[in-house]
Amino acid sequence: MASSSDSTCPVCATADVICGKWTLLVIRDLADGRSRFCELERSLAGISPRTLSLRLRALEDEGIVARHTFPEVPPRVEYSLTEKGQALLPLIDDMRRYGREWLGAACGDTAPPEPAAAAIVAA
Repeated sequence: MASSSDSTCPVCATADVICGKWTLLVIRDLADGRSRFCELERSLAGISPRTLSLRLRALEDEGIVARHTFPEVPPRVEYSLTEKGQALLPLIDDMRRYGREWLGAACGDTAPPEPAAAAIVAA
């Protein structure tokens, strides 16, 4: 089995980018479009401003998140997923489906259950 620091393994390389605490949740919350820092902070109950700032900066450095600064007073900054970040959304959808089907997790998710999951629950 490859170690988590094996940069030649695509799974390890992806895990190195997205497996930090809060990282997938930041990506999940940006899936709906642009968000301001305070909106992300509210949606991620329990995250500290410093941690959110560090996660956004790391995702920006990886090319997953784009930062948009508007020349206004006071300055306005919004974050959005890049094409590279949007490519992670099917992974998050698969994790959501797995959590519903195998772990019984709902976590306030408003998306309808998958048809296969509904059939399993009904059985």
